[in-house]
Amino acid sequence: MYMRALILVVAVIAVGCGPSTHAEGVPEYGYEVVHVYPHDRNAFTEGLFWQDGYLYEATGLNEFSSVRKVKLETGEVVQKTDVPGEYFGEGIVKWKDKMYQLTYKTEVGFIYDFNSFKKLGEFHYGGQGWAFTTDGKQLYMDGSRAVEAEMSDPEIRIWDPETLKETGVIHVTDNGKPVMNLNELEWVKGEIYANIWETNRIARIDPKTGHVVGWIDLTGILPDTDRVAGETDVLNGIAYDPKGDRLFVTGKKWPKLFEIRLVKKAPAQ
Repeated sequence: MYMRALILVVAVIAVGCGPSTHAEGVPEYGYEVVHVYPHDRNAFTEGLFWQDGYLYEATGLNEFSSVRKVKLETGEVVQKTDVPGEYFGEGIVKWKDKMYQLTYKTEVGFIYDFNSFKKLGEFHYGGQGWAFTTDGKQLYMDGSRAVEAEMSDPEIRIWDPETLKETGVIHVTDNGKPVMNLNELEWVKGEIYANIWETNRIARIDPKTGHVVGWIDLTGILPDTDRVAGETDVLNGIAYDPKGDRLFVTGKKWPKLFEIRLVKKAPAQ
C-alpha cells in the first residue's frame, strides 16, 4: 500500500500487524534462494502472478500505476498498459480471457482483455482493494471495507468471478488471533499465501478454515547493498508456477526477484 507517515506505521505495528511470531503448533519456514532474476527497480509491485511462461505484474502509486507482462529471465517488460493517473493500481487476477485489477481507495476496478490489455470495462466494490488471487473456481480478494482505514481487515472476501459479487468471507486467524494487513495473495497447492504488509513474513492460510497453517520468514532475502534509502520499499509480490513447482517473491521497487525453496525450521525449544 501507499507509504504512510512514520507515526501511522508505528501505530499499525503496535496494533499488531497480526502474526504471533511463536504461535504454538504453527510451522515456521525459512528459505533457500534457487535463482535470482532482475526486477524493475521502479516497479511498486502490488500484484504478481505466473501464466504461460511469463510474469504478470501490477504496479501502484498515482501517476505510475500499470499492468505488465514481464519476461522472467531478463525482467524485460514485453507488454504494458498504464492506469489513468488518478488511480492507484493494486492487485490483478486472470479469469478466462480477462484480467481484473483492483485500485486502492477509489472503489473501482478495471476489466482488461487478457491478451491485448485493452480495457473492456469497470466494476465497483466497497472499501479499499489490495490483492487478488484465484483457485480457478472463485476469486479471493483482500483490502479494507473502510476507504480511509490504515490497515486491511483480517479477512479475505470470496467473489463470484463472473459477477464480481461477494459470495462469502474467510476470517483469517493465527492461533485464534486475527491477522491484519493481508496484502498480495497467491494460490499455492490448495493454500492462500499472503504477504503481511510492512513485515518480511508470508502467511500460509487454509481457505476452508481461515487458520494460518504456516509462516514463511523471508528476513534478509534482499541484501542491504541492493536497497536505496527512501526508495526501496517492503516485501510484496508472490507468484507460483504450478507446472514447474516454482515459487517467486519480490518487493516494491526491488531490483531483484527471487525463486525460492521453503525450508522448515526446527521447533523452538
